[in-house]
Amino acid sequence: MTPEEGDAILKDNFAPWVLDLGLSVEEVGERHALLRLPWSGRLAREGGGISGQALMAAADTATVIAISSARGGFVPMTTVQQSTTFQRPVTEADVLVEARVTKLGRTLAFAEITLSAEGGPGPAARASTVYALLG
Repeated sequence: MTPEEGDAILKDNFAPWVLDLGLSVEEVGERHALLRLPWSGRLAREGGGISGQALMAAADTATVIAISSARGGFVPMTTVQQSTTFQRPVTEADVLVEARVTKLGRTLAFAEITLSAEGGPGPAARASTVYALLG
């Protein structure tokens, strides 16, 4: 799968409010995807850091692209579980969201996600997800 195909999956399968985040697919591989969440003051909370809700939505979205890449294309799927740990705020920087599929079964997929401020000292957040594959 190419980044352009990943962007098409975003455009064709996600709610308008998710598209409003401005996510773009930077890279895809056999079992991973790297997305960019561009900095926006609209996503910031008190104190200037990007809100946890925006980061969790970005992690969830990156997982769909990574699973799609691992399966060779988009199939209907839904989040079963997501756990996120926030480690440091992201202020005035794009966030790089890397999702790696750790297990791909017939009906479930598992992924680990790292969210980092571009040029930052380390992860801003880590997440793990489980998806049910519906198609």
